[in-house]
Amino acid sequence: MPLIETTSLTKAYPGGVTALRDLTLAVEPGVIGLVGANGAGKSTMIKILLGLLEPTEGSVRVLGLDPTVAADEVRARVGYMPEHDCLPPDMIAAEFVTHMARMSGLPPTAARERASEALRHVGLYEERYRPIGGYSTGMKQRVKLAQALVHDPDLLLLDEPTNGLDPAGRDAMLTLITKIGTEFGISVVVCTHLLGEVERICDTLIAIERGHLLRADRVDAMTTGYDVLVVEVTEGTDELIAALRARDLSLTVDGHVLLVRLDAEDTYDTILRTVADLDLPLHRLDQRRHRVAELFADSSTTTTRPEAHHV
Repeated sequence: MPLIETTSLTKAYPGGVTALRDLTLAVEPGVIGLVGANGAGKSTMIKILLGLLEPTEGSVRVLGLDPTVAADEVRARVGYMPEHDCLPPDMIAAEFVTHMARMSGLPPTAARERASEALRHVGLYEERYRPIGGYSTGMKQRVKLAQALVHDPDLLLLDEPTNGLDPAGRDAMLTLITKIGTEFGISVVVCTHLLGEVERICDTLIAIERGHLLRADRVDAMTTGYDVLVVEVTEGTDELIAALRARDLSLTVDGHVLLVRLDAEDTYDTILRTVADLDLPLHRLDQRRHRVAELFADSSTTTTRPEAHHV
């Protein structure tokens, strides 16, 4: 059974704005990236999946349930982390997450236990009795993640989970999401406009643009390797270029890296021997791959309306 399934899903708002247009796809469990520019329709899709909005046309299923008629059942099995700051500043984190657990139907004792467990998972156990208003942005994001996790959902919908975070905080949040998807076995939809985050943590990508489905596929299928090796040394680049060309290797220079064609089975070994002979510090040697951002940019010039995508 698909995790999420839509058929000709369309949402039009009064005034002529159509947020989603004829969206048809079926998504299998895993960590899924829902990407698109601001205004592409991502937030509208999340609200429809939660049963907060009804589609204008088409149908939608979440965990086999129709959120237009079974919204309470859907929300009992789905955790939602909103994009914007919506936390009560005067409440302590433990009290707030316990309250959200009670809202999900857990009895008082179980709610307190699950709240402590959820806060431990997101790294806030030692800070759980502090008022949320005194938290940093990163800590507030973790509280939002904890309340989404507290009722042990089958699916998490995370709307811009790294919003407002510095690089270290973003890295920590992405590590947490990966842990949830791999160790906890919870499927996750990460709604983001940052394609690098999708490439790092997601199994599947769903890209929408102006409400249309732009692309839907597994990330590993979209980042197939080129027949090119990327070589980077921290010093002696010019010396390495000359030596590799002397050994009849075809290469080009791209900034600080060398791109060497894989013309023969021993190309990799030849590069290693050359670097060792020159006694150069090797920083990087791997096969070049497509990046999601490149493919997204390529496909944006040829938007189509596929009948169905199963990913």
